[in-house]
Amino acid sequence: MYLLGGLGALSAVLMLIFKDTLLGFVASIQLSSNDMLRPGDWITMSKFGADGVVKDINLTTVKIENFDNTITTIPTYSLISDAFQNWRGMEESGVRRIKRSISIDMHSVNFCTPEMLAKFNNIHLIHEYIVAKQAELEAYNKTNNINDSIMVNGRRQTNLGVFRMYVQSYLSNNSSLSNDDTLIVRQLQPTEKGLPIEIYAFSKVLEFEAYEDLIADIFDHILAVIPQFELQIFQNPTSIDYKLKGNIVNS
Repeated sequence: MYLLGGLGALSAVLMLIFKDTLLGFVASIQLSSNDMLRPGDWITMSKFGADGVVKDINLTTVKIENFDNTITTIPTYSLISDAFQNWRGMEESGVRRIKRSISIDMHSVNFCTPEMLAKFNNIHLIHEYIVAKQAELEAYNKTNNINDSIMVNGRRQTNLGVFRMYVQSYLSNNSSLSNDDTLIVRQLQPTEKGLPIEIYAFSKVLEFEAYEDLIADIFDHILAVIPQFELQIFQNPTSIDYKLKGNIVNS
């Protein structure tokens, strides 16, 4: 009994001393057998502030070189017990997702007038769409004897719908985006901060700086063309807005 008790106590001490090594050993087997992590993989793990490339995997730690050239050391077992994001699939697929939105002021959404349609018809990217869609709507309204004197009757184009089609066409003609993967321009749930219009596409550019430049170029263009569709971007009032309002009232 004394011998068994001594062995039990000794085992508990050894387990305590070599806890990290044993957990790391088990974790290393799981990471390897499930192909969850390899040296050279780009991973992010917000709990440890890691965002970079795996440099070394051993029994107790995984070393990650972050993009700011700092080194983050993570216990190997944490990669099993906690969640991390591995970007290897993105790199192997050859595309990188773009998922970003911009909010539209809902007060600026209106039916298209004949003057607006004539203006939009001159935009090269949506000329064919405007002609085909207008012919479709006019045929529908005529078939159903719609009273055109009131704009709410029948089916009509809106400036927001035309804008979405323009952005869709603009993205489809961008050689840096993949046309073999999902590419949509969609509305999200309206909120007190406006109506979000989300771009969901896949970039063929993977390198970080070039990828961010591509997104910036896309949204630079979108922000510049929004007023051409008689739409307004939603943003919270600033001190400049209050000053302008005060000047208008005073004048």
